[in-house]
Order: sequence, then structure tokens, then C-alpha cells
Amino acid sequence: MSLVVYLAALVFGMTSVLLFRRPRTAVRNPLTLSTCAAIVLGALVFVCAAPATLGTVNELTGVPNFGAPLTYGMLSAYSCAVLVLLINWRGGPRPVVRRAVLRSMAAYGLLVAAIVVLFLLADADTERLTDLDTYYADTPFMREMILLYLLGHSAAMLVMCAVCVKWSREVDGLLRAGLRLIVLGGLLDLVGFQLAKYTAVVARWAGHDLDVLSTTVAPPMASLAALVCSVGFALPRLLPSVQAHWRGLDDYRRLRPLWSLVKPVSTALRQPAARWQLPRARLQWREVSIHDALLTLAPYFDHRVRERERDAALRAGRSPHEARLAAEAVMLADAVRRAAAHEEPPDLAVSYRLHATEVPGPSGLVALSQALHHRPGRATAPGGTSQSSPLPGTRTEPEEPHVA
Repeated sequence: MSLVVYLAALVFGMTSVLLFRRPRTAVRNPLTLSTCAAIVLGALVFVCAAPATLGTVNELTGVPNFGAPLTYGMLSAYSCAVLVLLINWRGGPRPVVRRAVLRSMAAYGLLVAAIVVLFLLADADTERLTDLDTYYADTPFMREMILLYLLGHSAAMLVMCAVCVKWSREVDGLLRAGLRLIVLGGLLDLVGFQLAKYTAVVARWAGHDLDVLSTTVAPPMASLAALVCSVGFALPRLLPSVQAHWRGLDDYRRLRPLWSLVKPVSTALRQPAARWQLPRARLQWREVSIHDALLTLAPYFDHRVRERERDAALRAGRSPHEARLAAEAVMLADAVRRAAAHEEPPDLAVSYRLHATEVPGPSGLVALSQALHHRPGRATAPGGTSQSSPLPGTRTEPEEPHVA
């Protein structure tokens, strides 16, 4: 059982590390900070609740069952952190948000203090690592302590579910998906963990033995519920970043034909080791390097080649945009050939901007790169002659697979 609980704590911890990957920015962001605090406290609850941890804590302190108020206090702190997270997530005027956060912290601070006082007043000399709730269900002060921590946690989960259900009707996309996961996790906690605990405790009051609900059913349900909730909290914050890096990797690969063509004339600094860079950083470096190369090649653009290729593409039934990209691809390939052969730039005083330089982001470069990738094997050269690809002075490299 301890191994399963520790594994759940590890998953929690990894989620918080991903969210807290930029500490300086995260500390200044109440939403990120409260998300990490809730997830870390959830992980600590699992660590404290593990029988191995409880036994170690009891032994180190010399107080039988000292791990109980520690675990219940940590669970109450987690419940408070969830409410604080919801308050920050919902947002609003900062004074209103701050007052709501302080009220939640004050209420659960009093709850933790009450748990500690009740434990000190109780007579709990027999160490119980897995069935303390039911074993001491009829013991004065321990009974109140157990009921108090359950009620505090139930209140937090009920509020969380109510707020998330109401809010999910007002939003859409990833935020709605995250809220629904949080509601699912809250319901699993309420039904699988708390209802099982309440039933087992009340059964003890009635003279029955349903301890299996508390010792066998409740712990794994609590782990599952907490993991689902953590995914719901993290999904809207992590998935957009993951998607952005995935798109960056896709664009980086699709720029390979263009970069292979202009690389010999680029004067940009050498790219750092790609394996240590995130996809968006790699894409940004490639964009800058390609734009640098295009500036170098601009004097070699022969607009007669471009116009001839554009007219041919239009006659072939291609759209004006496709014809423009195809013509620019051939003109660029011709410019690389001229630069590699150290020819004199064509004597044409024509001002022209490539489509790739007119649109923000990498989309223009990607479109030009794909036009190069799919251009005919023989491109028209100045004077009506033709040349075979690849062009002199360029290096051919194996094409990287790319996502369509």
C-alpha cells in the first residue's frame, strides 16, 4: 500500500515541477503559485498517509499515532489550497480575491488547530497505521477529530464541484475540459473516499464492522480522485504550451527544404546543440537564420525568372497564391545558384517582397519551404534554359520526416 501511495505522490510532484519550471515567473503569478501549492500539498498528503511514513513519524516523535494529526492537518491544508486555487483561477478584483483567500486560510487554519487540540486531549496510546479512523471512532476527542477533518475536506470538495460545474457552463475549450475533470475527481473523492470513510465510522457507532471500506476502498479512490483533479488543474495550463512546442517542431521540420537551400549563404551564428533546446527555440533560430540568408540573396533575385514561372503556373490552373509561391521558390533557387557561382547580380532595379517576409510568424517561410519541396525537378533558368535540381553550390541532405 505504501508503494502505491508514494507513486501517487511522485506523479503529483512531477506535475508541480512542470508547472514551476520557471520559478521567477511562477512566484509572481498567483495562479501558478496556488496551483503548485495545491499539487505539492496533495503529494505531501499521500506521503504522510503511507503506513511506512506513519510508522516512521510515530517512532521519531515517540508519540503513538502522531502521524494522524499530521496527515489530517496536511489534508486540511490541501483542501484550503484547492479553494485558494479556485479563487485565483476565477479571478476578479485583487482586493476581493485577497479577502476570499485570507478567509479560506483563516477557516482552515482554525480547523488544523482544532485537530491538534483534539488529538492532545484524546487517549490514543495504541498505534494504528491503517485503521485509525474506525479503531478510534468511539473514542472521545478522537471521534470529534476524525469527524472534523472529514467534514472540512467534504466542504472543500463540495464547494469545488459546485463552482466548477457553474463555471464550466460559462467557458469552453481546454478550460471547460479541465473543469470537468476537476468535477470528476471531486465526485470520486466524495463518493469513493469520503462516503466510504463516513460509512465505516458510522457503522462503528452502530456496532457494526465495515472497516474494509475505510482501509481497502477509500485509499485507492482518494489517490485516483486526487490524480484526476491534478490533471484537471494542470491541463489548461500545460497543454497549450505542449501544443505550441509540437507546432514549433512541425514547422521546424517543414522548414528543412528551405534551410538546406539557403544554408550556404547564411551568416547567422552556428545553432547550439539542438538536443538541448526546446522546439520553439530551435524554430526561432532557424527563422532568424533563413531571414538572414534571404537578405543576402535579395540582390540576386531575377524577377524575369519569377514572372515567367508565375505565368506558367497560372496557365497550368494554379491559384494566384500558389503561382506566386512556386515562382518565388524558383527565383530563390536561381538566386542561390548565382550566389554559389559568384555571378554578378542581375541589373534589375525592381523592388519586391517575398510572401514569407509579409506575414508574421513562420507560416510564410513554411509555405515557401513547401513550395521548394514540391517544385518540379527542373526549374527554368535565365535565358530559357533549364537546370536540374539540386542546384550547384547547394548541399543535399536527407529529408526529415514531418507531420502533415
